[in-house]
Amino acid sequence: MLTIERQELILSLLKEQDVVTVKQFCETANASESTIRRDLTELEKKQYIKRVHGGASLLKKKREEPTILEKSTQHQHEKSMIAQKAASFIEQGDTVYLDAGTSTMELIPFLADKEVVVVTNGIPHVQLLIESGIETYVISGKAKKGTAALIGTKAVDAIKEFHFDKSFLGINGIHLEQGLTTPDPEEASVKRTAIAQSQASYMLADPSKFGEIAFANVAQLSEVSIITTNGISQEQLREIRKQSTLEVVEI
Repeated sequence: MLTIERQELILSLLKEQDVVTVKQFCETANASESTIRRDLTELEKKQYIKRVHGGASLLKKKREEPTILEKSTQHQHEKSMIAQKAASFIEQGDTVYLDAGTSTMELIPFLADKEVVVVTNGIPHVQLLIESGIETYVISGKAKKGTAALIGTKAVDAIKEFHFDKSFLGINGIHLEQGLTTPDPEEASVKRTAIAQSQASYMLADPSKFGEIAFANVAQLSEVSIITTNGISQEQLREIRKQSTLEVVEI
C-alpha cells in the first residue's frame, strides 16, 4: 500500500471513531508499527491529527467549543486531581485570577482556608466562591453563551485594573509549535490580559488538550506553567518541558 493510501485510510478510520490505536492501524493497513508511527508523525505535522497515548485522534475544528454542560461531564477525575495540585501553589493572602471554565471551577473548594482574594470572569464561579466565604470580585463584560464566561473589551479593561500574584486558567489547545489557543478571539484577549497582569500563571489542562490547535492564540508555552495528569506521551512531556514548566499529577 502506498503512503498516501495508508494515510487516507488512517484519516478514514479516525472519522469513524474518536480514537484509534496504533495496533488497529497496523491491522487494518497491514503495515508495521514503525511505518504507522511515521505516517502518524507526518499527519500530525500537517495538522490533520493529534497523537494520543497509544494511538491518534482527529483534531477538533478550530472554532469548535463544548458548552459548560458538556465539559462538566468530561475528564472529571482528572480535573479534580489537577485542581488539587494547583491549589498547592496558592499561599495565604494571595490575590488570584480565576478564569472561567470547569477546570478552574474545581479549584474553588481548595481555596476556602487560604484567605485569598479572587477576581473571576466565570459567572458560575461566583456563587461557589461566595458560599466558600472567599472575597470575590467579578469583572464586567459580555456574557458568553455556552460557557458563561464574561468576555470582550469591557472584560479586558476590567482585568487591567488588577494585579495578581497568580492566575489559573483553562485552555482548549496546547501545541508545541502553536502554543496555547482557544476558539474565541475575545476570550483569548481576556486570558492574555490575565497572564500579563499576573506574577505567575498556571494552565489547568487534562491530557485531551495536548496536540489541539484552536482558532485564536493566547500565549506561548514559555509564558505559563502547565498542570496536567499522566496520559500524554513521554515524547510530548520531554518536548513541552523544553518550553514550559510542567507539573504532572499521577492518577
